[in-house]
Amino acid sequence: MPGWLRLINGPQTLGRGPLFWIVFALTIGAAVVYPAFADAWSVGNTAYFFCWVFMALGLSLIWGYAGSLSFGQTAFFGLAGYTYGVVTINFGAAYGLTIVGVLLGVGMSCLGAAVLGYILFYGRISGVFLGIVTLSTTLVFATFMAQTAGSQWAIGDARLGGDNGMTGMPPLTIPWAGGDIALYSGVPLYYLLLAMLVICYLGLRVLVNSRFGNVLVAIRENPHRAEMLGYDIRRYQLIAFVIGSGLAGLSGVLYTAWGQYISPSNMDLAAAALPIIWVAVGGRKDLTATLVGTLVVLGIFQNLTIFGSYYAFVIMGLLLVIVVVFLPEGLIPGLVKFFGRFRKRKEGMS
Repeated sequence: MPGWLRLINGPQTLGRGPLFWIVFALTIGAAVVYPAFADAWSVGNTAYFFCWVFMALGLSLIWGYAGSLSFGQTAFFGLAGYTYGVVTINFGAAYGLTIVGVLLGVGMSCLGAAVLGYILFYGRISGVFLGIVTLSTTLVFATFMAQTAGSQWAIGDARLGGDNGMTGMPPLTIPWAGGDIALYSGVPLYYLLLAMLVICYLGLRVLVNSRFGNVLVAIRENPHRAEMLGYDIRRYQLIAFVIGSGLAGLSGVLYTAWGQYISPSNMDLAAAALPIIWVAVGGRKDLTATLVGTLVVLGIFQNLTIFGSYYAFVIMGLLLVIVVVFLPEGLIPGLVKFFGRFRKRKEGMS
């Protein structure tokens, strides 16, 4: 078996048998043909959901595999989104410059995460204190961006906009021989995000099942033992933090390109808590559970906002409490274990 295939089917992720990959292929096939049977609004809304999943997968790597609870995902989301807006408003969308904006946005998130992560992990900050510091960083950044409403708060032609947010940035534009292709929130953007999501998911499966991922799990389970075995746990935690935050930045630039808008409300306290809920409910210690759980919770949350955003947040909070109390490993792993026990009991009775 090739090395990469062995890693994709490694022990650190749910779903490793032929049945899983058959279901996976059928799911991707259904996603590919979905736009042919759905209206434009539904396709664009699904693309909106895809934008957020990268952030959740990044948090699963940071929190679920490395054991570092971070409330900083929305800070890096916003940093990347504003970077994309500044680059594209000032330089336009021609010649693939929106792709440059995406790369710079993700790069700024990784750089910010490297600086903050170095302070956190090499400063030996861990546990609940790590969550407090990352949440404080997020709220400070959101508060700062909220007071940038004046005309003096501009970078070139890009006005930061304060609470009103930054607008006017172009959508993702792909250079093409017959003319640039602008990917508005429709079918082309949907297919691009679907392809990126599949590649990201499979790549992360390889990563967490590699030696690097095994060390992360060892650190999560017992950091002192991992350090006594000779591993520089701070370096591993920092790398995971940078990768996971970079994925949050990818969500930020994709969301900004999708809606051509970014604001401090995308980084406030409520926004910072949502990724924690997505990952905890689905199952933070597994990428597949995080992926499925995030999409399900996003759908539930959006339908609840019809009755009011406050009701949606209250119900999301209750859902988090129920899952933490009764299914601490998450909804998806809990269901997998339940059906596994049921099947074994049935086989034992036969």
